[in-house]
Order: sequence, then C-alpha cells, then structure tokens
Amino acid sequence: MTTVIKETFLSTSKERSLILWFDEVGIADIPLVGGKNASLGEMIQQLIPKGIKVPIGFATTAYAYRYFIQSAGLEAKLRKLFVDLDVDNVRNLRERGKKARSLILQTPFPPQLQDAIAKAYQSLCELYNPDTDVAVRSSATAEDLPDASFAGQQETYLNVTGVKGVLAACHQCFASLFTDRAISYRHIKGFDHFNIALAVGVQKMVRSDLASSGVMFSIETETGFKDAALITAAYGLGENVVQGTVNPDEYYVFKPTLKAGFRPIIDKKLGSKELKMVYDNSSKSTKNIAVSSEEKSKFVLYDDEILQLARWACLIENYYSQINGTYTPMDIEWAKDGITKELFVVQARPETVQSQRKQNVLQSYRLLVEDAERKNVPTPLVTGRAVGSAISQGKVRVILEADKIEKFQPGEVLVTERTDPDWEPIMKKASAIITNSGGRTCHAAIIARELGVPAIVGCGNATEILKTGQEVTVSCAEGEEGRVYTGLLPFEVQEVLLEDLPRTRTQILMNVGNPQEAFNLSAIPNDGVGLARTEFIIANHIQTHPMALIHYEQLEDESVKEKIAAITALYDDKPQYFVDKLAQGIGRIAAAFYPKPVIVRMSDFKSNEYANLLGGKQFEPDEENPMLGWRGAARYYDEGYSQAFALECKAIKRVRDEMGLTNVIPMIPFCRTPDEGRLVLAEMAKNGLKQGENDLQVYVMCELPNNVIMAEEFAEVFDGFSIGSNDLTQLTLGLDRDSALVARLFDERSQGVKRMVKMAIASAKKHHRKIGICGQAPSDYPEFAQFLVEQGIDSISLNPDSLLKTMLEVAKVEQQTHPDKADS
Repeated sequence: MTTVIKETFLSTSKERSLILWFDEVGIADIPLVGGKNASLGEMIQQLIPKGIKVPIGFATTAYAYRYFIQSAGLEAKLRKLFVDLDVDNVRNLRERGKKARSLILQTPFPPQLQDAIAKAYQSLCELYNPDTDVAVRSSATAEDLPDASFAGQQETYLNVTGVKGVLAACHQCFASLFTDRAISYRHIKGFDHFNIALAVGVQKMVRSDLASSGVMFSIETETGFKDAALITAAYGLGENVVQGTVNPDEYYVFKPTLKAGFRPIIDKKLGSKELKMVYDNSSKSTKNIAVSSEEKSKFVLYDDEILQLARWACLIENYYSQINGTYTPMDIEWAKDGITKELFVVQARPETVQSQRKQNVLQSYRLLVEDAERKNVPTPLVTGRAVGSAISQGKVRVILEADKIEKFQPGEVLVTERTDPDWEPIMKKASAIITNSGGRTCHAAIIARELGVPAIVGCGNATEILKTGQEVTVSCAEGEEGRVYTGLLPFEVQEVLLEDLPRTRTQILMNVGNPQEAFNLSAIPNDGVGLARTEFIIANHIQTHPMALIHYEQLEDESVKEKIAAITALYDDKPQYFVDKLAQGIGRIAAAFYPKPVIVRMSDFKSNEYANLLGGKQFEPDEENPMLGWRGAARYYDEGYSQAFALECKAIKRVRDEMGLTNVIPMIPFCRTPDEGRLVLAEMAKNGLKQGENDLQVYVMCELPNNVIMAEEFAEVFDGFSIGSNDLTQLTLGLDRDSALVARLFDERSQGVKRMVKMAIASAKKHHRKIGICGQAPSDYPEFAQFLVEQGIDSISLNPDSLLKTMLEVAKVEQQTHPDKADS
C-alpha cells in the first residue's frame, strides 16, 4: 500500500514537504501536520498492530499552508485586517472574519501545491476506486493540546470526490483558519493568529452513512471519573453527534474489569436519534434524512461492539498516557462501515477539561430549597442531560439563529436549538446554556465544559417553554438530569481541600440511592457504600412491579399493560428488562466505588409501596400495617414473590460474575429469625448466589429487637451486620415513625435504643463479624456518632451531605478515645 503511495510523490525533506502520508508522521510532527493528522499517523503506526482500525490518508503540511500564504503575499494583508479586531464586538469579529476568509478563497493555490494534492488523491484512487470518497478535515498546528482544544474550530467536509472537489475542500479548510469562532478562541487562549498554520487531512471515508458513528471518551465527561468510558452512538455520519443535531444513545463501560476480561456495560440509555446524515448523490455531499421509528426504538450498537470500542478507548488512552508520561484521557471519534460491518477510529485527541481540573479541591453545589425527602423542590420547567455539576442563574435569552447572537447580553442564559462553533463568541458570556438537541459529546456540551459553564442539552422543547427575559435557575447538581426552575432559587457552593481531611480508624461509608449520582459522589473521601438502595432503582428506573413483568400476559388492567409495553418496548422477554435495569443501576454504583465494598440492600418496599408500582395492585395484599407486614426477607421465599426475588438475584449475579464487580455485598432486610435467614440463603443459592462462592458475602440488616437479642445466632448465618437505626428505634420504642402523633418520641439517642446498639456491636465483635450502621442517626446527631465510635463499631454509613462533617467528628472522638490508634 505505502509503496504505491510513496512512488507517486517525492519530496526533498519532511519539513519542506507539501504532502505527508499518515503513516509517515507521528505525534512529534504536530508542528508539521497539526494535532489531528499527527495523532492519526501515530495510531496507524503504533495501534493498528494492536488491533485498532484506522482509515489511511494523507495531510497537506504546515509548510504547504505557509508556502501558499507567503507566495501570494497574504500575511501583510491579513495583519492589516486585524489591527482593530475586537472579539467582544460580535459585528466587528464577523466583519473581520468574513474579509479574511474571502481574501484566502479569492487567492488560487500555487500550481506546485495543486499538483501535489492531486497526485496524492490519485494515489488513493488507485488503492480503492476512481473518485474515491474522502473526508477532508482541518488540522491546526496548535490544536489538541492538553490544555486547549481547537477541535471544531475549523471546517470538515465529508463525501468529497474527484480532484476538483478535494482541491476546493482543502482551499475551504485553509480559509476556515479564520472563522469567527477560531479567531475568537485563539484570542482568548493567547495564541498569535500568524504563528499557527493550517494542515488538512484527506482520509478515506468510512461508510457510516450506511451504519452508525459517534464519539467516545476514556473518562466520564461530567465528573472526571477516570474508570468509565463513555460511548455515544447515532445512525449515519458522525457530524450530527458532534454538532448536537441528534440526541444519541449513550453507553458506559467500566474500564478496570473490562481489562480483566469481563463485560461491564454499566449503563445504556436510548437516544431519540431523529435524523441521520447520509450521502447525497445528487450534490456529491451529504444530507439529513429522518430515522425510521423502528431504528429509533432500538440501540445503535450491539453489546460486543460497545465492548470492542471501550477496549480501543483503553488502548488509546494507555498508549498516549505512556508517550506523554502522564495520565492522558482521550476524546475519540469512531465510525462503523455499513458495507464491511467493521468499526474504525477516525480521530483521537486529548480530553481537555477534566484532565486539567484540580484534583485536591472538592467543589459541590446544592439547592437550598430541598430537604432530605426532596419534598420542597419545585417542579422543573424543562429537563435534559446535565453538563457539569454546577448551579447558575440568570435571565433567559432565546436565540434560534446564529446571525442574531449580537442580541445576547453577558450573564444571560442562552437557550437555543443547538450550537455550533459560530456560537462560541457568546457562549463564553453565558451564565448557562440550554439546548433542545444534543448529547453529552455534542458541541454545546464540549464547549460548556471547557468554559466551566453549566449546560443542559437534549431538552427537546426548551425554546418553546422558556421565554426571553424570564428569570431561571439552571441546576446540574442533581445527577445526570439537568433541571431548569422558575425564579432565582437559593443555593450554596462548598469547597473542601481534600488534603486537609483526616483518615479515621472507623470506616466512613456512604448511603447511595441514585446510580446517576454515584460517579460524582465517589470523589468525596470514603471507604465504600454502606447502603445502596435498590428501591430507588426499581421505583425510578424500572417503575414496574416485577411480578407484573413475569405475568405480563395475565395482567387484568389493559391501561397498565399498555404502559408496561411502552416502557419495555425493547424487550420481548419482559422479566429481562427488570434484570437489565437493576443490574445496570447496581453496577454503576459498584463501579463508582470499586474496589471498595458496596453493600446492596435487596428490595425492602412495603406492600403498599409495591402496589404503587405499575401493575403492583394485582399482586399485593391490602395490609392493615404494612410497616410490620409482608416485607423484606419474608417475601423472598414466599411463593407470592419468590419469582421476583429470583430476578433480583440474577441482577446481583450479573454484576458480580459478568461485570466483575465482586465488591458488591448483598444485604437482607427485615429478617425476623435465623431460620428465615437460612431460607433466604437457600433461595439465593437456587438462583446462583451461593454464599462463599466467588467470595460472596451476605449481610443482614440489624433493625429488629430480635436481630439484637439473637445476634449470636444470626452471626452463624450471615457474614456481617448493618444496623438500621430507623426501624430499630421504631420497634424498640414501639411507635410508628410515620405517625405525626408520636413523632416527638422518636429518638435514636434514647437509652433503650443505645443499649440495643451496644449489644449488637458486642455480639458481632464476639463472633468476628463486621458491623456497621446505615441509618439516619449518625448523620443527624454528632453525639450519636461519638457513641458508636466509643463502642468500636467498624463502619458508619452516612448521607453524602453530612459525610465530611461527621468524618471530622469521628476523627476528633478517635483522637480523644484512642490517641495511639487514631490516624490523621
């Protein structure tokens, strides 16, 4: 292949070549061919042997660009044009940019440069076919540095054919060095306009117009969580994903256990994928067409393809980290060929936001209108995908067309359909950015992250709901879903220097319910998860009673059946929907804290709560006192629920065995007797979860007086205990914690409750069993946390908002109680 190419073009030296083939350049050649082309060359030489597929091509060089500029005497004219440049004045910027581009386009290429490009393209045609289709991409010689991303600043042209077409596209790329957004960005970043040259990559097209494409990051883009790869995918050519024209599918893969040979797809989200970009044979370019309902309703990628791309992301990240001598997460574009069905990497560049973030400062935002139960939070006006984790406020400015951006005022909230690089001059002035379309890897998301501006993308109807002049609060601090609230709501920002925090003998664990918050929460210093609530996943993500899925055909309520059919549209096997969603939710939490222990409580809904799930009323009894009725362990081996418990077990087994997340420890709630515990363990073993196999431990909630009284007998059945202070207090004091009439009597600090806790800790210690606490008390009462430390409890699991405060209290108590053992 390369023999044919190199015989068709001869050069005196690399530095003075007008054309260089990708396999002739590497990462050291950024000054010659730009970051994009240098990276492609590096991957072709070093990573193709490791199995990564990269399409071949060639690059016009920085020397070629300067030769063009100097031979036509353009530099003096351009410098004169920029004497009174004002990038903060949109009109001034637009005028200067337009004149600069016109100057370049009106100046023909020198004959030697035209000839060099034509010969190189003809060599590609000899390898493939006459008029080979190519992608023509700009590559600035200063782009893709670890602290600055020039990606998207210059132009890209797809499905370019013929010598004339390639020459015209290269000429357009040269001119795009002076797009408005590129001029503005260079000015902001302090780059001299005339110290940067423009190379052009000409690369054989991957026929993703007949299949799919997308973007992947080897790091979680919002939180900087290093161990997850994010992959986005949509039908057709990749420009729609990059530009935010479509809301793509999203997949998360956990890298550490992937490298160990497991299949850890820890999340899959279906995007709407309304459009796909395909070849337009009439214009020899591209066009967007509607995606069929059938295609929209299914995932773009198969699991094997997701895992293959994730492995490539790991290989690319590892390679670039090695040659850079420092951790280098990567931003990668991929494409699938619809003819050969092969996957390709078409671009790779360093990620430029999370990799530059300070690692020793923990910054967290919190709305002050919410309480522990989230009862006071107003209903959002608009929701979408959160970008970043900040909260911001301001007046809305709805702008639908880029030629109206001069109306935008600093500090306003930009609301639009989508953004592209033409919007960047005002994006830096926005207090927040909201778009109707786009996913986590679209233009708006990438630029918002780089600017440190909160953004919500893929809202669908933001431009219809929000009105110019309306005051709003934009919150990206509540998990993956970004929310826009009416009015200027109060919020706080906390900053903690992580290096100043003490380490404690008592393990400080965290209570986690929402899997979407797990990556962010894992950045808070912790020793693992003491309580992962499956109820949150079931109620919010699954929404359906498991027995209604198992007995779907026998459902009596047709309206319920229709709702379940809509929710489970991707599944012919309805119970599999429950297993998949629960496994992904648990897997995401387990991955976020891996390899630290993650204690997952099996479902502990009460019968009235189960009845509120879709289809639940048909399978739940009407109990007088659900709090003390058919809940927890009693359900798991009962014929009325055992089939559903089997689904929970399958989900746990998948997380541990297929995803490789063996840090998951299932925990049994509301287990009344040791014999009942044995029945549950037998039911688990029947469903593939055998205690001791693959290091499986099973814990039990210590929340009933009988759990304390018979703690030594329970210790013979289970591997550890977790004290549930809420139920233990309720049942020790004989009151209903949901009753306002006796609420004043509910107090975990009462002597009776404390004696129960003391007894439980002593019995667990006697039998060498781990014991912790996951109730509310230590979060609310520092003196209760002090009492637990004095009793020698192994761990305290806290709500995230009180973890750091309690950690400091625990360290103080340990220093006073055991000064010789306390760590600081």
